[in-house]
Order: sequence, then structure tokens, then C-alpha cells
Amino acid sequence: MAVVLLTILLLGLAFAGIAIKILIKKDGKFAGTCASNNPMLQKEGATCGLCGARPEEQCKSND
Repeated sequence: MAVVLLTILLLGLAFAGIAIKILIKKDGKFAGTCASNNPMLQKEGATCGLCGARPEEQCKSND
């Protein structure tokens, strides 16, 4: 029972931290979410799911 309560507490803290970060960030946007800014996705050549930019292109959501 203690493990379940500890798990719920830690998950609650994680969600609270994300919520606070969204409130503090300008317009609630996270930096580096575009594939053109993410080095792990650049290696794979993946396109951004948000704006459709390829790794070699600038993020189109900034326009």
C-alpha cells in the first residue's frame, strides 16, 4: 500500500511540475519541441509533428 501511495505522490508532483512550467513559460510553449531543434530527431531525419518542418529547415510554427 505504501508503494502505491508513493507512486501516486510522485506522479502528482510530476504533473504539478509540468503544469507550473506551462504557466511560467511565455504562451505555454516548450522550447525545442520542433524536430529541427531536437538533436535526436535530426539524426533520424524525422519531420516535426507540429509544423511539418524537416531537421534542416527552420520551425514553421514560429512564423
